[in-house]
This record gives sequence, structure tokens and C-alpha cells, in this order.
Amino acid sequence: MLRSVSGFAIALLMAAAVHAHQFSVGSLVITHPWARPTYPGMPTGAAYLSITNHGAREDTLLSAQSPSAVRVEFHRTSFESGMARMRPAGTLTIEPGKTLTVAPGGLHLMLIDLKEPLVEGASVPLVLTFRDAGEITVQLEIEQPGASVDHKH
Repeated sequence: MLRSVSGFAIALLMAAAVHAHQFSVGSLVITHPWARPTYPGMPTGAAYLSITNHGAREDTLLSAQSPSAVRVEFHRTSFESGMARMRPAGTLTIEPGKTLTVAPGGLHLMLIDLKEPLVEGASVPLVLTFRDAGEITVQLEIEQPGASVDHKH
């Protein structure tokens, strides 16, 4: 009995690890980059991730790009008079010891003029450029919202 419980616990941890992919550059850790699936003909997609700064100085996410889209923009969703509005967010600063959360309903990355649909189960590269840490390529896992417990940042 103990072996089967232990085996089940290990299997759960391994499954969580698959969804909790992370990447590091300098003092920054990028956790669980993901994007929603899109349908043929949809011109834009939305991507999300978390960036934690383990350093002593702030850093700034200057830009992002992906071969899957013509351009990637930082947007922020706000709600005004009961309507959701999206506005450009500019550059994003990650304070030392803090986590910048890019999640549905708030700050997000817009993949503009998609070259092909984002297919659930696939992944696409996303290049992030930081002022101090430099450039890193992460993989956006294409999945439905809520597909992983890791989304509850």
C-alpha cells in the first residue's frame, strides 16, 4: 500500500514538473510560458508567463518576438464602465525580489499577425530581451486556460 501511494505521489510531482517548465537568464527566472490555442484565420494570440527577479537590481523586459507572429506587443487589460479595454503596456520592469505576473485578465503578450494557428499541445519559441540579463528563448506551451495548476501564480 505504501509503495502504491508513494508511486502515485511521484507520478503527480512528475506531471506537475512537465507543466511547470522554467527558464533562467541572469538573475531572472521565467516560469511556465504558455499561450492559448487559436483557430485558423485568427490574427492574434495571447501569451502568459511569470518572471521572478532573484537579483539585487531591477531589470526591464524591453521586447519580445516570435517566429510565429509578425510582432509581439505588451498589453494590459483594464475594465472601464463594464467593458474590457486593451492598451499597450510599454516596457515591463521587474523589481528585485519580486515577480512580474503576465496572466489572463491583466498584463499579457499579444502575438500579432500570426503566421499559423497556435495548436494545443504544440509549443512555439518566444525570444525575450531584457535590459541587463540579455536575451533568452523560451518555449510557449500551447494549452487551454487552467490546463495546469501552475497558472495560479
